[in-house]
Amino acid sequence: MKEIILDGESLTFEQVLAVAYGKPNNPSVILSETAKTNVNRAADAVQILLERGEIAYGITTGFGAFKNKIISPEESDELQKNIVLSHAVGVGKPFDIQTTRAIMLIRVNTLARGFSGIRLATLDLLIEFLNKGIHPIIPEKGSLGASGDLAPLAHMALPLIGEGEVEFKGKTLSAEEALKKANLQAVKLAAKEGLALTNGTTVMTAVGLLETHKAKRLAHIADVSGCLSLEALNGTIRAFDERIHALRPHPRQIKCAKNLRDILEGSEFVRQHDSTNVQDAYTLRCIPQVHGACCDAIAYAEWVINIELNAVTDNPLIFIEEEKGRKGEEETIGNKNFFSSSPHLPFSSSIEVISGGNFHGEPLALAFDYLAMALSEIGNISERRIMRLTDENSNAHVLPAFLTENGGLNSGFMLVQYTAAALCTENKILSHPASVDTIPSSANVEDHVSMGVTSALKLRQITENLEYILALELFCAAQGIDFRREKIGEDKKLGEKTQPFYDLIRKNIPFIKKDCYMKNYIEAAREIVANS
Repeated sequence: MKEIILDGESLTFEQVLAVAYGKPNNPSVILSETAKTNVNRAADAVQILLERGEIAYGITTGFGAFKNKIISPEESDELQKNIVLSHAVGVGKPFDIQTTRAIMLIRVNTLARGFSGIRLATLDLLIEFLNKGIHPIIPEKGSLGASGDLAPLAHMALPLIGEGEVEFKGKTLSAEEALKKANLQAVKLAAKEGLALTNGTTVMTAVGLLETHKAKRLAHIADVSGCLSLEALNGTIRAFDERIHALRPHPRQIKCAKNLRDILEGSEFVRQHDSTNVQDAYTLRCIPQVHGACCDAIAYAEWVINIELNAVTDNPLIFIEEEKGRKGEEETIGNKNFFSSSPHLPFSSSIEVISGGNFHGEPLALAFDYLAMALSEIGNISERRIMRLTDENSNAHVLPAFLTENGGLNSGFMLVQYTAAALCTENKILSHPASVDTIPSSANVEDHVSMGVTSALKLRQITENLEYILALELFCAAQGIDFRREKIGEDKKLGEKTQPFYDLIRKNIPFIKKDCYMKNYIEAAREIVANS
């Protein structure tokens, strides 16, 4: 993937990941010719509206509660600069470079549709930033999720006018200095441009996309860690029989059960039919039902994001239609119809500026809250398997207490389960939905907001915690496998897809014979989860 062509309508999940992470081959970004035409048309339409003295929100009026304050055409440029300066009030640590790049790309794509009124020169500068690796410093916190992600997007826009700070070649620089080093010129914003840059759901979409991508990977790791625990606990695969799941045909439950069967294919660690032990605990037996339902939430989030990637989410929007059969009539001030001398507009055109609410992040906020709960559940069931691995009474003495020899002198993995429990509790608290909260803003004009970025940031914390929980399960399960080998024989085979994970764990983490400092081993396990 050497080049990504943006037209506002066909940006994909995979393209955002490629630009965010620079893989493969650090693809560059360009606009399609159709996008250039559409952007120029809308920018010319804004200028015509100014010349005609029409009243349009954010072009010849103030913003938010100042929507009734009329701004003269002579002050329109200053108005756009002021929205960027006044709205850049975010706080907290800055987004990482990957998230910032995703934000920039998604913003370019929505503006490329040509309904926002930004000029091509301004959009080109944002693309130059992306291609040359100039990354605005964007604080994480400050968005209410309607009117979109105003504060963080204002920080994204600041360097375009030579204000604020950026990351460039590993250093934090003033925007002015970075522009000089990259041989670029700051722009002077024209009518509608500041509003176009700052209004929309871009930040929550970017964060949510990156976390949904991680969630898909973690769901697979959870299947593997669950299977390795099942092998360590002498569990049975009978509960994964496809006939069971066909009778409750949730598609991702069925898919998960098949995945578990594939992972455990050929395993000699699983229990064969035993008339005295016919079924396992829920944390083993119900993996398809729990993981499958959680994957429904992942799929829903992905569906919402794929729509949002190619949506126009700022306000107001500019609609241009060619008028047929209007020849020789004089233009009437105040009429939508006009005769154009612009090379980008039809000769006889109709312009409408319509205020709406596409900036409202409710679809994303709800999806991210749903996904947050699902990932918390994956963590919850994983922690319960860790408990079963470490509690000899729960595992019917298949494994020694706390996965250690000479218990009492050694505490073994006792505190590993504590850490998993602490992370699960944090995730439960973070799973309280942000989307059900709202605080009116802008003198109660913007009286219901989505809290979409809050939903996305909570999701990010839960994802990070889940990486550790699954790492802890793999750490414990590998220890359990080694104890079981002593009982059933060194030559017994693990499942077709649990064996490679066990080998990777043992390549980086030894069997723990006696109490030792384990934090570095935990971090090694987390690296395996993060990179698998």
